[in-house]
This record gives sequence, structure tokens and C-alpha cells, in this order.
Amino acid sequence: MFGCLVAGRLVQTDSVQVSSDKFVFTLPDYENVNHVVVFMLGTVPFPAGMGGAVYFSFPDPVSGGPVWQLLGFITNDKPSAIFRISGLKAGEGGAHPFGSVAPAASASVAQVGVSVEALDQLAQQTPVSGAAVSTVDSFLHFTQKMLDSLFNFAASFAVTQAQMNPNPTETFIPSSCVLRWYENFQRRLAQNPNFWKT
Repeated sequence: MFGCLVAGRLVQTDSVQVSSDKFVFTLPDYENVNHVVVFMLGTVPFPAGMGGAVYFSFPDPVSGGPVWQLLGFITNDKPSAIFRISGLKAGEGGAHPFGSVAPAASASVAQVGVSVEALDQLAQQTPVSGAAVSTVDSFLHFTQKMLDSLFNFAASFAVTQAQMNPNPTETFIPSSCVLRWYENFQRRLAQNPNFWKT
């Protein structure tokens, strides 16, 4: 019914059914995984009014026992989801429906679990912070940070006309020009993030 995907690895469809409504995937070498995608295979839908809570478990570095964290959910209307698992904190585990299922064989093995639950119950649950993948395009985010860095760097050299020392080998650019370019670039980026490709 479910699949699990990590970039650069084969798709996993071999979940272990630990009870009638709970399924677990093994995720070896999880320390080198940033994101995981959990999806429905499309062969069997959820029963009406049901969905799947997606959990992630990794060995607690202190106790060695599994720490389960709610990542989010999938439903018939939202049959796949991508979750960021890098950077999840060990102390943030909460209540989970899996109990002590199949402990990981080693410290580098994690588990992804899907628990079939009522949709109204799923709506009341709060996923662990940091699991949701940002909806901001990473290129757009990078570009904004680059613009800010360039403007701040250039502005750090600003001097008034009275403070300028004559230097025939130096070219000076009015900071108002840099500011105008910065504002125009941001405006065009907001209108079309791909404008620079043309």
C-alpha cells in the first residue's frame, strides 16, 4: 500500500506490517539522508475517512531506545509527502502508536512508520518542528540571501563625499545606484523567479 523513497536509493515498497493498521520501513545509514518521501502505491486507497500518520524513528543517542517523531500525514487526496529528517532533535519524540516495534539493528538504522488513523484525528496532531519541507524555492531563497549580502558588503564601504580621499586608480559607484539595482532585481525576482534566464 505504501512506498518510501530516499534520493539516490531504490524505492522501498517492502514495508513490514506490524499490526493491522501499522507499517514500518527500515532506513539504513539514515545519518546521510536529508529528506524522505512517503507515498501511496495507488493500488489500495485508504478506507473512507482514514489517512496515514507518518512517523520517523531513530536510536536515541542517550538511551539507545527508539525515538518516534510525527512528520506529517498522507491521505487519498494527498497521496505523497516529502519530509526533512536531517536536523531532527533527539529530545523531541512524543506519543506514537507503534510501541516498541522492531528495534533498529544498529545505531545507523532508522525506521519510517505509517499508522492508518481517522482523518479528524490526523488533523489534531502536530508534527515535529523542522520536518516540513520549506515551500520557499531554494534558488529564490539563495538569491535573496545573495542580494542582501552584496548590498550589505557594498554599503559597508560607503563614505560621504567629504570623507573621500582622491585616488586616481579607484572607481567610485554611488550607493544609490547599488540600492536602485538591488530594489529592481528584487522586484523582478518577485514577479518571475526565472527572469534572469532570458
